[in-house]
Amino acid sequence: MDYQKAKNIVKHETHVCRPDRERKYGHRSFTLWFTGLPASGKSSLASAVEKILHDRGLKTYLLDGDNVRHGLNKNLGFSPEDRQENIRRLSEVAKLFRDAGIINLIAFISPYRRERDFARSLSQGDDFIEIFVDCPVSVCEKRDPKGMYEKARQGIIKEYTGISAPYEAPENPEIHVRTDALSLAESTTCIIDYLHQKELIRVGSIEMVHMAS
Repeated sequence: MDYQKAKNIVKHETHVCRPDRERKYGHRSFTLWFTGLPASGKSSLASAVEKILHDRGLKTYLLDGDNVRHGLNKNLGFSPEDRQENIRRLSEVAKLFRDAGIINLIAFISPYRRERDFARSLSQGDDFIEIFVDCPVSVCEKRDPKGMYEKARQGIIKEYTGISAPYEAPENPEIHVRTDALSLAESTTCIIDYLHQKELIRVGSIEMVHMAS
């Protein structure tokens, strides 16, 4: 995943850097990486968390799997190789958002540990937070808001995660949310509470603490 095809390139330094942006915005930047089976609740949960952070005046941006596949990654399918490239691109985009001083929320199935580990490897310290949106296949299939599981069972959709393609659950996620047992509001609270506990956000204030110097 670290293969560099272009050789004659030089990285240019800029006058404005991440700490400058964080100081101006008044908060740290970090990535909330939501991973889980299709229909586990990733997009709904990420959207709910973003709304809370946005309403507090924090700079945020949500990248959702389906939305990105309509644009940046529209040339990628669901083969293992395409899934790897899908996550590689998003990992780099998440890094760019962190450098831009923005809290970014990534809601992707991201089924393979190796690719999620790659995304983490681009981070610094505690600014990458993996959130395992845990829900049994049986429950996800009952929800099936897009009718995808049924099509996968019929063989219409190939390489569908949870049915005909594997999902490697996180082994040590920062946050583990059971969306089959918790409501959307309860799941959202779990994440916001974690951010408070780790002092990434301050209770009752838009100001983030432990700013990079």
